[in-house]
Amino acid sequence: MNTHKLSNKKRKKIISLVPSQTELLYDLGLEENIVGITKFCVHPFHAKQTKKIVGGTKNIKLEKIKELQPDIILCNKEENTKEIVEACEKICETHVSEIYTLEDSIDLIQEYGTLFNKRIEANAIAQKIQFKMNDFQKFIQEKPKLKVAYFIWRNPWMVAANNTFIDYLLEINNYENIYANKERYPEVELKKIRMEGDPDLVFLSSEPYPFKEEHAFEVGRCTHHAKTVFVDGEMFSWYGSRLLKAFDYFKQLRTRLE
Repeated sequence: MNTHKLSNKKRKKIISLVPSQTELLYDLGLEENIVGITKFCVHPFHAKQTKKIVGGTKNIKLEKIKELQPDIILCNKEENTKEIVEACEKICETHVSEIYTLEDSIDLIQEYGTLFNKRIEANAIAQKIQFKMNDFQKFIQEKPKLKVAYFIWRNPWMVAANNTFIDYLLEINNYENIYANKERYPEVELKKIRMEGDPDLVFLSSEPYPFKEEHAFEVGRCTHHAKTVFVDGEMFSWYGSRLLKAFDYFKQLRTRLE
């Protein structure tokens, strides 16, 4: 994680440009401090009704951000572009997270605890996540390894591959990502999926692309025996306090697949 221009002053007015980090701020008890969020910050459900929307994660409205006079802007290396981060740095201090593992997620939670004087709350969330992770590891170690392809987009077809938080979560779920030999979020040819690794499962994520039944049939025509499953993208890609719910979801998913 990278922190830019951080000072010791109180950070009273926060703008979050990352949906999962917005949810974390609320769970840390910082609702009153949040002045701006993105249109994709859907948790908690009332956030978009009570906070100013400053654009999306890839296309922000700088004038709106300036008008809010934030003390700190929270970004993420994957969610936000380098140009967005550089523009934010010209407005006020800017914090950029970089998340690949559970350890990175817990580090971010505790870092927010320090930044916003919420150490007790941050430690409580971090400890609960670690407990759930430890419990899940006992559950999953008895489960067979299954080959999987995790799709995030269509036209072009794109998957989550190596060096992503999604791939990390697939790994701890004892799923073997058939595209782990590729980097980040590559475009792939659906008709070559059997040649690429012939997965047991094809996951169609609920975000960012709104996959529907016809897309599942389209995938099914290209696979040999794979089962196509719609999965909750937030559970596989959101870090922060969403992880408090993710491990229970992973258990339910694996049990349902069996």
